[in-house]
Amino acid sequence: MNREFLCSRRQLLTGAAGLTAGLALPRPAAAASVPLNVRTTIATVPLRVPATPVWHLETQAVPRILRYRQGDELQVAFTNDTPAPAVLNWSGIDGVAAAEPLTGQAPLAPSGRANFTLPLRHAGSFLLDARLLGDGRERPSTATMLIVDEQQKPVADKDAFMLIEDWRLNADNTALAPGIDPKDTTPLFTFNGLPKQDITMRPNERVRLRIFNGCHRSVFGLKIENHDVRVMAVDGQPAEPYPARDGQLILAPGTRLDVVIDATMPAGSSAPIMLFGGGAPFEIARLVTNGEPIRPAPLPLAAAFPSNGLPTELRFQNALRAELAFDGAVQGDWAIPGNFALTSAPVFKAKRGRVVMLHVLNRAPSPIVMRLHGHHARVLDRLDDGWKPYWIDTLLLDTGQTQRIAFLAEHAGNWLIETMQIGWASPKRVRWFAVEP
Repeated sequence: MNREFLCSRRQLLTGAAGLTAGLALPRPAAAASVPLNVRTTIATVPLRVPATPVWHLETQAVPRILRYRQGDELQVAFTNDTPAPAVLNWSGIDGVAAAEPLTGQAPLAPSGRANFTLPLRHAGSFLLDARLLGDGRERPSTATMLIVDEQQKPVADKDAFMLIEDWRLNADNTALAPGIDPKDTTPLFTFNGLPKQDITMRPNERVRLRIFNGCHRSVFGLKIENHDVRVMAVDGQPAEPYPARDGQLILAPGTRLDVVIDATMPAGSSAPIMLFGGGAPFEIARLVTNGEPIRPAPLPLAAAFPSNGLPTELRFQNALRAELAFDGAVQGDWAIPGNFALTSAPVFKAKRGRVVMLHVLNRAPSPIVMRLHGHHARVLDRLDDGWKPYWIDTLLLDTGQTQRIAFLAEHAGNWLIETMQIGWASPKRVRWFAVEP
């Protein structure tokens, strides 16, 4: 079973991407009921001078990052200060039907307010944004990292966070929202809201680097030079740890990877992190080693992160089998999110506790990204003799490619499946499925 990524163009298409890098945030002492006020406001991103205005999710926490403990319950109060309907979208949060966009939470009108409870059952790295209805709007919007700490902390000296976002900048310094022809705009990437940053380490220190592809439409590859990189979690769920060959990683929009890096280089050294995003590769960050060694020698190989309780096996004998095809057509089963209605036909309905095998086909003229809501799935091997050593909620398919995924329909409710073609002008589309009690 091949558990290593190679950053070729083919695999880039077919693989699963204002805060200081490496900032160590305080951890809550115990699980609790926690208020979370979220408001859409205008903020700026320093793409050029002057900085570019974008829509932004304002919270009472450190900008662009929320951090809680597994078992906490968020009492969410969302206010929409944009001039158009908006809805919150929680990438990777399983089983919270009341928070599910469009099916559990209706689009919120301008100046509207909504309240709901979001239990954080699983530890991991997640994303929050209000982009689902954002295609073709006045300006694009940022994403927010959501960290849920394990009850039993894995062995690492500190966390570092890497949120990479893509932008299309007009000549007048305004940013173009996705879903619009980019024409002659300039493509740019940011790392935690800035063009480039350093991640600092002490010799022999172990860093847990959480990488988030917060891009609107871009698939990217990263190459972390001169360090061994060990993948520990994919899309917020612990994996069987595996090495990233030559330090190369691939992330589709919405993908999250947790990796462990040991600082084995001497003090005073640095190593680039290169981004491959369709144009010429460039350095978006550096690993900088400084100071006195934190210990005499590096730690042994990292053990697997604690399980979130997803099933250890999936039995396919009585699985519900369904097909999900996307051809990119304007008409058909896939709806623009703003036109979505539960009166449309679901992809399938499954009884809670049944295994679902989903045959996903990309018939569109370009690669697509599909995201499964409310559940995580296994990517099946071609011969039905196993699956990849990790769970996913985000899947990237090349033109003409077919993938099969399987998951336990564990959470009752109505759940979205999002998809979009890789291309700035391509709109998001949605369908839905039901898990019945």
